Amino acid sequence: MDAITAKLQDFSAAAAADDDNEPLRIDPRQFRSSFDREPFLIGHTLCAHPLFAMDRLLALAGSLPEACVEYNAGDIPVSLDPALTPRNGLTAAETLRRIADCKSWMAIKYVEKDPEYRALLQRCLAQVARHSEPMLPGMCMPQAFIFITSPGSVTPYHMDPEHNFLLQIRGSKKVRLFDGRDRTIVSEEELERFYGGAHRNLRLRPEFESRGRDFELQPGFGLHFPVTSPHFVTNGADVSVSFSITFRTPDKETRALAHRCNGALRSYGIKPAPIGHHPFVDSVKSVAYRAGRRIRRLAGREA
Repeated sequence: MDAITAKLQDFSAAAAADDDNEPLRIDPRQFRSSFDREPFLIGHTLCAHPLFAMDRLLALAGSLPEACVEYNAGDIPVSLDPALTPRNGLTAAETLRRIADCKSWMAIKYVEKDPEYRALLQRCLAQVARHSEPMLPGMCMPQAFIFITSPGSVTPYHMDPEHNFLLQIRGSKKVRLFDGRDRTIVSEEELERFYGGAHRNLRLRPEFESRGRDFELQPGFGLHFPVTSPHFVTNGADVSVSFSITFRTPDKETRALAHRCNGALRSYGIKPAPIGHHPFVDSVKSVAYRAGRRIRRLAGREA
């Protein structure tokens, strides 16, 4: 028995309380100890699901608004200025049809707009919620993304604002994930810019590259990304298809608004206390920023 098969059997045994027809295989003890703090692997049973067949993905990409399909050349460096992201010279449909050899990266975003994908997302998150709600209640903003990438393509170093489980459907990829709680890796100023609307891409300092943890994702595995944990991804030797299921929680909205408030204070020359040091103060900052935003909107100026 190889290591991957053994690990998947471990997932199934640990998830014995879950119905056999449910899509995810979650170890409850690992979830309790690691969710929203550390990356960890789960299992899933979606590899043969018809929603991830290439013809269905083509139909999905063609049915969604143009803004929901993002794609570019995949032969790019790990650190990349988003303004310099190269196009691949193809249409979205051509990119998908030629994904095996066009050296490209594609994200189909907000696929929950399609009823079939929304139903699958809901099934997956209902299972996650049984474990997450006792820890961080209030699951909201369920969203899903599908990534289709050419062999060897790179997803640049970046971070995301959601709780994320990335499920590998086809092909393989290596994820190098960094500790988003380490302020030498992600500074308060970077978080303030990010929550203030800056692009997700970050600059990875070469001396920090070895401080990431590597996860080799094969079909049938999924990886939990804690919120704002920076990472980059290198695709394997085959076409990759991944399904990202995401959601948010009220505590992270409080955190986001507090970071925005700190960014505003810093723009006035004030050095604010880092978020997380004083939870009550963070909540006051969140309320104050929300109130100020409402006032600006009423005055006709968007925050």
